Amino acid sequence: MKRRYGIRAKLALTLLFAFLIVLIPVVLIGVQVAERIRWHFGDAYARNFTQLHGERILGPLARDLALIRRFSDSAVMREWLRDESNAQLRARAFREAEAYRQDLLGRAYSIASRGSLSYYYNDDHTEYSEAPRYRLDPAKAEDAWFFSTLQAVDKQNLNPNPDRWLQKVMVWANVVIEDDGERLGVASAGVDLSTFIQSFIHTSEAGVTPMIVDSSGAIQAHPDKERIAFGSGATGRAEQTATIGALLGGNADRARLNEALRTAAARPGEVQVLEVVLDGKRQLIGLSYLEALRWYLVTAVDLNTAHFVGRDWLAAAGAALVAVVTILFVAFAVVVERLLLRPLRSLHHSAVELAAGNYDVRLPPPGRDELGDLNLAFERMARQIKAHIDQLEQKVRERTEALSKANAAMAQAQKEIGDSIQYASLIQRAFLPDRQLGEVLGDNYFVIWRPRDVVGGDFYLFRPDGDRYLVGVVDCAGHGVPGALMTMLARAALDEAVNRHGVDAPARLLAHIDSTLRGMIDQSALPRAIATNMDIGLVSVDIGRRKLRFAGAKIALFWSDGEEVGELPGARRAVCDRRVGEYEDVEVELRSEATYYLITDGFLDQAGGERGYGFGKRRLLALLREHAHLPMQEQASALDRALEAYRGSQSQRDDITVLSFRIANN
Repeated sequence: MKRRYGIRAKLALTLLFAFLIVLIPVVLIGVQVAERIRWHFGDAYARNFTQLHGERILGPLARDLALIRRFSDSAVMREWLRDESNAQLRARAFREAEAYRQDLLGRAYSIASRGSLSYYYNDDHTEYSEAPRYRLDPAKAEDAWFFSTLQAVDKQNLNPNPDRWLQKVMVWANVVIEDDGERLGVASAGVDLSTFIQSFIHTSEAGVTPMIVDSSGAIQAHPDKERIAFGSGATGRAEQTATIGALLGGNADRARLNEALRTAAARPGEVQVLEVVLDGKRQLIGLSYLEALRWYLVTAVDLNTAHFVGRDWLAAAGAALVAVVTILFVAFAVVVERLLLRPLRSLHHSAVELAAGNYDVRLPPPGRDELGDLNLAFERMARQIKAHIDQLEQKVRERTEALSKANAAMAQAQKEIGDSIQYASLIQRAFLPDRQLGEVLGDNYFVIWRPRDVVGGDFYLFRPDGDRYLVGVVDCAGHGVPGALMTMLARAALDEAVNRHGVDAPARLLAHIDSTLRGMIDQSALPRAIATNMDIGLVSVDIGRRKLRFAGAKIALFWSDGEEVGELPGARRAVCDRRVGEYEDVEVELRSEATYYLITDGFLDQAGGERGYGFGKRRLLALLREHAHLPMQEQASALDRALEAYRGSQSQRDDITVLSFRIANN
């Protein structure tokens, strides 16, 4: 009997083979070995480059420094500096200086006198002169090297410095001329800094940045001249940005660099190598201490940019790797096609037929692996699906018939409810005093009444009594059908209060309405969680006396004549609130040029604008001032447009009512 291999075992063996061939050699060997080789070559390059150029730089500069030290100890030079006006001493001193110049690497020297502050200079490129080239000035930054050198403890220093006379950058070896402890001046030998830049700083190797720093970390030479701390060798001061520490990525790297600098100073000639973040990139740094010059030679190597391994070799290795991977995946694709995809396509065709409702489809002959078991499972599934579908179709027919009946009943009920609400809206509209307002006030009023739903909890009222009348707005708790029902209670309580007390005392009417509503609610035993409070604003107008009397429960009376805008605030507690409110009448003179407004909180609280905040009182007062001079219907349109523009895409939050009127002169 043949041994049975399942599809799972076949796929696992194939994937294991691909893993062993590709993942282990490429990831473990290729990446690790390449990284180590690159690091090794970078380390060796940094050490060799630093050591080689250290020897190249140290020899010539050390030689010039030794010569200029001997020159500064010349008895002839000391005698002349003590008597600069002596022509004979001057000639002897300059003859000796010229003899030294022939042996100097840069073939240039300078003498700076402390007594006269004269600066003497000669080289191969300028006309020989025994006269001062210029006078040193302690107030000028470019002459600070001289005064700092005289004041320093050390009698010598090396300093890269821009020379204002030569208009070029030189490396100067400065040595103090001293006689019996008295400092007479400074002798200097200069080497053109371009020599260092060409031979060391400007390397052609990509990713390699050589530089020279002094013992304080100040950069003395760098491919980028903007980073050189000019004058720091003499002054001992350097900008923070012109130090090697400023180029590092953090305090940890600075601490490691300082430790390496101390080690290099203790072991001159040895190259210290460390890895830090320099200029935002991970780089190797090789550094060596040049003891004679008190400089550190630093070579930064960016391993991601520098090329230490031949590109031809890398290209050949990459091509070989691509070829191996390509052959591997082609072989894997062939194996998967034969062992897995071809049988699965046959099963897919059968599944498509089953999905189309053809349950008599013929499945491919079963094999002796998991795919064969899958064929048998498909066949059993097809029979079961057919049986289940027959049962489901029967149940669907039954459920569909039941749902059709239920939907018809719901539609009829919804229609009846909608008709009832529409009828309630007509009844609520019929209670509003539009006709009485028009008969008494004519064109001197407007109303914006906008329930949030078909019916609402806001309404307005108007009661004439001779040359007096009562006008007001009411905002009952809630909206929709509950709010509309509350308006019926409020209307009944208001009618009773007016019938008993008349229209002259709005505060008395509010108190009576509050007492009446509390009695109604106590009798009905409503739960305390149900909101029954209502905001009311009432205005009693006496045309004969030209007086206006106002009382409000959380509703204010606003007025504006187009120039000014004012507010008569209402009481802080609503009618039928949890605590009984206290209401007072406020009487003012009628102003024929003013327009008066009673506005429910649905207008003020309407959300809109960019942040979804409420319309607010400040915006409302500005709106009233702007449009109060317009005819009343134009004012209504302006307020409506402003509210709609502010609301934007926000839904209406609450019922909105605005009742506005004017009292014209008779």
